[in-house]
Amino acid sequence: MPAHPVPLGFVFRSRAKEEKAPADKAPVTDSKVTRDPQAPKGRPTPKRSEAQTQRRSVAQTPTTRKEAAKRQRDERRTQMERQRQALASGDERYLPVRDKGPVRRFARDYVDARFCVAEFFLPLAVVILVMSMLRVGALQNIALLLWLVVIVLIVIDSVVIALRLRKQLARRFPGQSTRGAVRYALMRTLQMRRLRLPKPQVKRGERP
Repeated sequence: MPAHPVPLGFVFRSRAKEEKAPADKAPVTDSKVTRDPQAPKGRPTPKRSEAQTQRRSVAQTPTTRKEAAKRQRDERRTQMERQRQALASGDERYLPVRDKGPVRRFARDYVDARFCVAEFFLPLAVVILVMSMLRVGALQNIALLLWLVVIVLIVIDSVVIALRLRKQLARRFPGQSTRGAVRYALMRTLQMRRLRLPKPQVKRGERP
């Protein structure tokens, strides 16, 4: 018995159903979810805070040599202003490296809490210089004698300060490096109290 011929329309409808089935089973995506245009394909959309940080870093990156130089000048100016304010207030965060640390702070306080002969050197030097310029033999002899007295007093006072400060540093900071602290303190004694930087943080006679 001869086989019945299969209609062509039935064949085409079967193939259409087979091609349509995988498309119907495809995962449904939410069309309302928007992808960040800056997010790379195949990667999750970054959070808003992360995206803002990335955009800010890109915006802050200098694009030309002129912009980079200008930014360096601005940063240097800001740093210098912070150091100036720190020298006036004693803020440890922005002090220059030579003034930072508890050892240097103690050395400053030790000097600022006492009278030092060396801090009066400049005004005494002016007086002695004026006396030596006068054409009076007696005054010139007195000026020469004052020079010797001032120098001897400064040397003696500096030796006493160095010995006592070294002893205090060894007692207060055992095991820590105090190198250069005594020299740092002696250089500070050569400055008048009101002109010292960082500004004194203790009063005369106050124990550091």
